[in-house]
Amino acid sequence: MDLRKSLFILPNLFTLSSVLCGFYAILIASAPDADQDAFYRSALLIIFAMFFDTIDGRVARLTKTQSAIGVQLDSLADVVSFGVAPMVLVHRWSVGALGTLGTLACFAYLAGGVIRLARFNVLTTAASGAPKKPSKWILGLPIPGAAGILISLVVAHTVARQTALRDHLGSPWLIFGVVLGLAFLMVSTIRFRSFKDIQLNARTLAFVALAIGSTIFVAMRFHVAFALVWLLASYVAIALLETALRVTRRVRGRNEEPEPEPER
Repeated sequence: MDLRKSLFILPNLFTLSSVLCGFYAILIASAPDADQDAFYRSALLIIFAMFFDTIDGRVARLTKTQSAIGVQLDSLADVVSFGVAPMVLVHRWSVGALGTLGTLACFAYLAGGVIRLARFNVLTTAASGAPKKPSKWILGLPIPGAAGILISLVVAHTVARQTALRDHLGSPWLIFGVVLGLAFLMVSTIRFRSFKDIQLNARTLAFVALAIGSTIFVAMRFHVAFALVWLLASYVAIALLETALRVTRRVRGRNEEPEPEPER
């Protein structure tokens, strides 16, 4: 058997493993007798899907087997694992209590995710069909990140010790707002860091130390599940802050432009 052809199959196997986790998560969450324990297991499966989704691209780059079909397959897998699966779970777990309004919110998220993936494919694929070199910026919130925020809320709701906090985390109106917010962030032109250009220097080490320290504090103060909520929420907050600073600098630069002298 040709070793080169076998290597081309390897990253796709990880991608299909992500699809399997997403599909199984849908089956568990959509069962008529699904309870909080079932929702928790469904959420964990989507987390496993994220693991496989992270691995497939790295395996492809490591084995130099990146291909156009791999890019398309990865996007289709993301629709299932981070689009349909989280929405079935969130609808059954929380926002389904809002009736049609909750259903429309889930559809808005799914539509936003599909549009985000289609735009990503266009921007990251060369005219020849081959994937372009990864950029340090990502346009719009990646759908795995959006799914991660929702899934971390489901897990945190399951393990929350305080009853009041547990009720707030599972509030249909709170999750409704989060779902719509994520739908907007996915189709927005807000730039999110890909961290592919990260360099080992004092600034990077300080940032990593702050991230690790704050995450450990949140995990010890509340629960490990809340650490994931904290990390993903911080990722979104950093992107929003950087966007606000860029807009402010741009507006300030325009205001400081000298007025043209009148013609004599």
